[in-house]
Amino acid sequence: MALIFRTEFARIAAWREAFKRHMPDLDFRAWDEPGDVADIEFAMVWKPPRGVLRSFPNLKVIFSLGAGVDHLFSDPELPEGVPVVRMIEPELTRGMTEYVVLHVLRHHRRQREMEANQRERKWRQVITPTAPARKVGIMGLGELGATAAKVLAALEFDVAGWSRMGKDIPGVGSFHGAGGLGPFLARSEILICLLPLTPDTEKILNADLFAKLPKGASLINAARGGHQAEEDILAALDSGQLSEVTLDVFQTEPLPAGHPFWDHPKVTITPHNASITDPDSGARRVVENIRRFRRGEPLPNIVDPKAGY
Repeated sequence: MALIFRTEFARIAAWREAFKRHMPDLDFRAWDEPGDVADIEFAMVWKPPRGVLRSFPNLKVIFSLGAGVDHLFSDPELPEGVPVVRMIEPELTRGMTEYVVLHVLRHHRRQREMEANQRERKWRQVITPTAPARKVGIMGLGELGATAAKVLAALEFDVAGWSRMGKDIPGVGSFHGAGGLGPFLARSEILICLLPLTPDTEKILNADLFAKLPKGASLINAARGGHQAEEDILAALDSGQLSEVTLDVFQTEPLPAGHPFWDHPKVTITPHNASITDPDSGARRVVENIRRFRRGEPLPNIVDPKAGY
């Protein structure tokens, strides 16, 4: 029984040790040392090269290293009939919640303006309302979005979410489907994107959407760069329709050195590190699923190929 592992991050030793702790008899193989491919029953991967997963003839389950799975379904040669499992693990969720709360509070308290005042040596109070008077909207109410929404609601922000289907989360307003998007946007002063990337959500963060937000709303995108029309973001910032944005993801990563986002005074850039899967917690979750599979039990968080998440 072998598992092949691929990551773009320099943490393979930590993952190897984590799997050794949680399942000592598992044959853990690095992507560049697959050995006999007939032995490989499980793959845990991030952005594998197109077509390679099909080369493992006895592959039983594909585990995504991250919560998103668009990096797998963009492969037209993805093996048919092999279940794909999203990564849902506590530390990944906790990290995203921390990121969202941090930047919501920065936008809410207009921290960017105060930092600019400090650089200019200006003693100028920036007056903001308290949380109950601030309307926050979260696009995407899966595991990550729902948890962030609950924490923001606990801080007494006026929180609502938008998703494909209606959700019932205590303290969080629910909008869903095409008919719910307009009313949801109209009340969102701070908009957070945590949607899965699918053909329906590609470039959803565009000029038409921004026009439906209150004038001067702000944006946080910690989902995928494919969600955002970057020229439209710049235009909305320059017109004042958006007051500021925080972006963790981009159409091209790493973000090219000449991109106008780098120097824009209303843009905060983070290098796609809002939340990264923890090796110990992530390996534990995959091992639990391998054992379920061996016992013939259903696996949680299997992706619907038609929906893309």
